Amino acid sequence: MTVQLLFGTSVAFGFVAWAVVAALYIWPQLSTQSRIDALRPLLALHAFRFIGLCFLVPGVVSPDVPLAFARGAAYGDIVAAILALAALATLRSGVGIALVWAFNLWGSFDLLNAFYQAYAAGLSPGQLGAAYFIPTAIVPLLLITHGLMFRVLLQSPARASGGGIERVTTSATRRAN
Repeated sequence: MTVQLLFGTSVAFGFVAWAVVAALYIWPQLSTQSRIDALRPLLALHAFRFIGLCFLVPGVVSPDVPLAFARGAAYGDIVAAILALAALATLRSGVGIALVWAFNLWGSFDLLNAFYQAYAAGLSPGQLGAAYFIPTAIVPLLLITHGLMFRVLLQSPARASGGGIERVTTSATRRAN
């Protein structure tokens, strides 16, 4: 098996594994919460996007990692982390949901663009060095949680204001009777 095929298989398994976790554990919890309460842990997770700065650190990645990829991935991730933290800090204010949209659009684009830039620059998986785990294990989780955020943001206004909690309370009451 070629190195590129091994890398692609690792990325694919990362998506499958995180999709299973999201379907079985994450979404069932988020779907019972108000919009703000559902967005809070997703935004907190993305605050760790600063880890992408490691693409600029020789020794973590190969010194010959394509600079076009490394800079875009690193700086795109730090912008995403800042937007996630700003959205988290303002979530209950009028600007909060707008910042979540801005973050989610930027963050999704940034991750997809990093895959494209890596391919366009001819990045070899071995050049990632210790950062190999980022596109194989972390990026799939981040893209799936971006999808979950879009789902939460696009839900009906009644559900967004807390209908999820009411639905759970009603279900629990019915079961108790």
